[in-house]
Amino acid sequence: MMRRVVLAILALALASRAHGQNPAPEPIPAAQQGSGTSWLPASTPIAGHATDAGGWHLMLHYSVFAGVIVQGSDQDLTEAFTANWVMGMAQRPLWNGTLLFRSMLSAEPLLLKREGYPLLLQTGETAHGYPLVDRQHAHDLFMELATDYTHPLGASWGYELYAALSGEPALGPVAFMHRASAERDPFAPIGHHWQDSTHIAFGVLTAGVYGKRAKLEGSWFNAREPDEHRLDLDLRKPESYSGRLTWNPTDDWSAQVSYGRLVGPEALEPDEDITRITASATYNRKQADGNWASTFVWGRNETDHGNGDAYLVESTWTHGPHAVFARAEHVEKNGHEFGFGPARADEPLPVSALSAGYAHTLARFWGSVLDLGGVAYVGHVNDTLQAERYGTSTPASVTVFLQLRPRGGHVHHPGMKM
Repeated sequence: MMRRVVLAILALALASRAHGQNPAPEPIPAAQQGSGTSWLPASTPIAGHATDAGGWHLMLHYSVFAGVIVQGSDQDLTEAFTANWVMGMAQRPLWNGTLLFRSMLSAEPLLLKREGYPLLLQTGETAHGYPLVDRQHAHDLFMELATDYTHPLGASWGYELYAALSGEPALGPVAFMHRASAERDPFAPIGHHWQDSTHIAFGVLTAGVYGKRAKLEGSWFNAREPDEHRLDLDLRKPESYSGRLTWNPTDDWSAQVSYGRLVGPEALEPDEDITRITASATYNRKQADGNWASTFVWGRNETDHGNGDAYLVESTWTHGPHAVFARAEHVEKNGHEFGFGPARADEPLPVSALSAGYAHTLARFWGSVLDLGGVAYVGHVNDTLQAERYGTSTPASVTVFLQLRPRGGHVHHPGMKM
């Protein structure tokens, strides 16, 4: 089905090219572009290093966290960690449209253990052939290798084509590391694998049509999660599909609903498919010398082990050198996620987590910012997990970190033409 959609829009692209130049409407703001082909509120602040060269507009974004995590409960440990990415973009006009190349890389697989960094209540993916529990896996070296083309269909609508060796299909909200509501938080949500885990998919084709306030798109992609060898491209035949409707009623709001059929996403259970449904809303408000961004996400996985929902609310407020952020989650996990045997794989094991943090700018140099921050994290588990894993109903951790990022503000960018 998604293949037919992609082919239909390719035919539309060729037809529009054959009929010559279309009138160019106002471009979609660069700040509205999220991860993959997703949208943020247009008022979202953007930061990066930008220049023009040879007809191309070039931009560089990055975020590098490094710190120490101290965990309590029966999972006592103290461990250094890093979470990092760097993204480069090159954009230029083409055939009255806009051509974009984007590459996003991470050094996490070179700097972290194979099992990633500690994160209480987190589950998903594998290391050494076993499911990860209480660990956040390292992201792949190649988080995105993609090209995107947009073209006007007139004064109000346009089409978009996106192809990626590594990239993100039209499923779920903007990936957590690209949301302004989470940009100062170093940790992945514990509901990540219910909401936006497809942000790294090896083989993606997306086609969509959109106007200033809405976009409808579909993807055909490979849903198999990256394996634990994270320096290569895990390319496979695309067999999964998804669709997403995004609506930005004002410059301060963005909402989406999406549906996806993921064929064999789990490396240890390649014959099990997942149906995923998501809905999210993001609010962003620019303030004097600061910004306030908040996001709500609901994600649902339907599998052979039962159906589970994940809920998230997060917010980040910045003012001058200060940033305050918080996140609350509830996820309906089960024994399968926590590595219980087949007899208990379907046992409900709901978990909740609340985290809050503060970051302060230490230095500004060469267009970059260095922040010092901390996060306090507390979870809540049921009697089963308390007795068999954590030794307490409220496992907790404290983290101190440094973050290197580009200086904030709205950088010059030609936008994305419809």
